[in-house]
Amino acid sequence: MTDDDLRALLLIRHFETALLDLYAQGLLHGTTHTCLGQEPVPVALMPLLDPDDFVFSNHRGHGHYLARFDDPAGLLAEIMGRAGAVCNGVGGSQHLRRGRYLSTGVQGESLPLAAGAALHLARTEPGRLACAFIGDGTWGEGAVYEALNLAALWRLPLLVAVEHNGIAQSTPSAAAMAGTIAARAAGFGISFLKLGSADVTDLRAALEEPLKHLRDGAEPLVVEFATHRLGPHSKGDDTRPAAEVAALPDWYPPHAGSPLDLEQRERVAAVVADVTARPPSTWDVR
Repeated sequence: MTDDDLRALLLIRHFETALLDLYAQGLLHGTTHTCLGQEPVPVALMPLLDPDDFVFSNHRGHGHYLARFDDPAGLLAEIMGRAGAVCNGVGGSQHLRRGRYLSTGVQGESLPLAAGAALHLARTEPGRLACAFIGDGTWGEGAVYEALNLAALWRLPLLVAVEHNGIAQSTPSAAAMAGTIAARAAGFGISFLKLGSADVTDLRAALEEPLKHLRDGAEPLVVEFATHRLGPHSKGDDTRPAAEVAALPDWYPPHAGSPLDLEQRERVAAVVADVTARPPSTWDVR
């Protein structure tokens, strides 16, 4: 793993913990969903995506945004409704738009949009792709299957990145989803890849060749990342026993206290100090 990869991982980790601290202090309002434990997925994938590819994120998307743009100040300002916000403070934590990056908190909504974007790219910009991040819980939404059906029929350049963290809000996946994601992809004749590593280098190496085939117009691709959610669903609402969460694998401890860890911890602290001192964002309708 390169230093840049580790910086990105640490940035996301400290950004997310800072959000929880701000909530605890009463300085944030509304809701937010952190990706603690899932940081390796976007860090591994984002360098393989072209700036002109579409990325559709979800309710747990801070890591996706930071891995693509390295912009903690803009994101925090958006979440806090302060000057310099990505979307002038009207999108908040879940609903962002920046160029060809869009996120939504509505489960399954991104897949039909991503399929439409992939169709546009296939017709007008061959070699580009649309990537949609979803969780294991989203496989209960009918829109997922409608989008996969069209993607398979039209051989769209659509990448479905599934962050399977084993729990949908507070419901274990095993209690809500029969069968497997692999079998669902197979039902549409869509290629499937399952990755269980938390090592960024290993993940990226496994993804490079399949994404080349996807860009060449081979067929859509579903990639299931086996990961873990170390934080609450949103803020402090984790219903799992603390011992169960503490026993989950975590990439971070070996790097705690390292020079790069301190560097990114200080960077996030400086961003928090800067953004919290800014005036509220304004919406210029002109």
